Amino acid sequence: MSSTTIEVRGGQPLPRVPARNHRMINSVVCGVSIKRHHRESNHLLSRTSGPSLGFVPTRTDASQFLRDDCNGKFGRFGGKFVPETLMSCLKDLEDEFHFVLSDRDFQEELATALKDYIGRETPLYFAGRLTEHYKNLAGTIGSGPDIYLKREDLNHCGSHKINNALAQAMIARRLGCSRVVAATGAGQHGVATAAACAKLSLECTVFMGSTDIEKQSSNVLSMKLLSAQVKAVEGTFKDASSEAIRNWVGNLDNTYYLSGTVVGPHPSPIMVREFQSVIGKETRRQANQLWGGKPDVLVACVGSGSNALGLFHEFVGDENVRLVGVEAAGLGLDSGKHSATLAVGDVGVYHGSMSYLLQDDQGQILRPHSVGVGLEYPGVGPEISFLKETGRAEFYTATDQEAIQACMLLSRLEGIIPALEASHALAFLDKLVPTLHDGAKVVVNCSGRGDKDLDTLIQQGVLSSLC
Repeated sequence: MSSTTIEVRGGQPLPRVPARNHRMINSVVCGVSIKRHHRESNHLLSRTSGPSLGFVPTRTDASQFLRDDCNGKFGRFGGKFVPETLMSCLKDLEDEFHFVLSDRDFQEELATALKDYIGRETPLYFAGRLTEHYKNLAGTIGSGPDIYLKREDLNHCGSHKINNALAQAMIARRLGCSRVVAATGAGQHGVATAAACAKLSLECTVFMGSTDIEKQSSNVLSMKLLSAQVKAVEGTFKDASSEAIRNWVGNLDNTYYLSGTVVGPHPSPIMVREFQSVIGKETRRQANQLWGGKPDVLVACVGSGSNALGLFHEFVGDENVRLVGVEAAGLGLDSGKHSATLAVGDVGVYHGSMSYLLQDDQGQILRPHSVGVGLEYPGVGPEISFLKETGRAEFYTATDQEAIQACMLLSRLEGIIPALEASHALAFLDKLVPTLHDGAKVVVNCSGRGDKDLDTLIQQGVLSSLC
């Protein structure tokens, strides 16, 4: 096979994304000088005292769905498509990551922060009126599934992003970094990173696309209040990411690049997935307490995949639990203005790993669109790509208008204003519910709160129509 192409199903070659994208790898901290820590010869997990590591456990299941190989590959997806000079740095980062997973002091501090600072565990809330709404629809009168919401919107900072941001900021501090840089789209990762840095006394710089700054002004103000420096970049999240990486590469001695997505070269996707897996672990425990079993269906929106994997990963090995991801169809799949990577994308290499991407015939990355700007990413993580290709997870789409209507419905029926990103998952209930048996248990990941989206709803004319 040519070095400039990759092979996809049917044997049709697709051009790779140009090599210049590989030079700006968002490999988290691979360029930072890794300061070696004192390591005890006995693995710390062998200690019998101390708190459980249930919040961020090591993987023990040998299933192909639960483990990547030593190079971070899930089937043909993932890997380390980086210059040779970065390979040793990524290996150092991987070693450091696995060390903190079994380091007693780190885990004690993280467990305390997850409980007392972030506010975990988040409720698994029975949405009674939403459930009745669907049970009373034509065709499902008086019967239908029970709908629960995993309330990640109740986390400190209003989304699931803080789970990963705080843990990685702790790693940055351990590495001796005094400064953190990040990129954000909807602003939720930016706010979470700013809060984590304020707590840990780290300097924080957040890069954000100029169009996103206009849409997410409340989150911009929150980041500034948390002492972060917000730097505008012409464009959207993709452009902000490139600028953040450039800034990090120019300041390797003291700077940590804090990724909020399950993309990039190994071990970045695994790190974010592991720190978000607390969502699914709590869901399993709560479901068992509430109804003595597991959920029948899990539903989450999919941008790059961090909140979806956070919910799904715990249940990937449970074949009787359906995993349903919902992408942003924007103005429609035929419009060219959407973020439905898995629905219409091709396989390629971007930001250091192989996955499904939105790209043209020349391998150039296309600009995504969604009313939920946190879903505006032109690719998905390698593990999400693997779940699609193996058929373990199902993926569908919801349009801008469907997401807006779902946001209004939940607000009116449950008194909960969901983020427009999470509203895509809620929107798919219209199609999902009629296919389910009476009493089925559905869990939707409400990954963020929607006060950040009020300006967008005003611009869409939604709030004015209610006055």
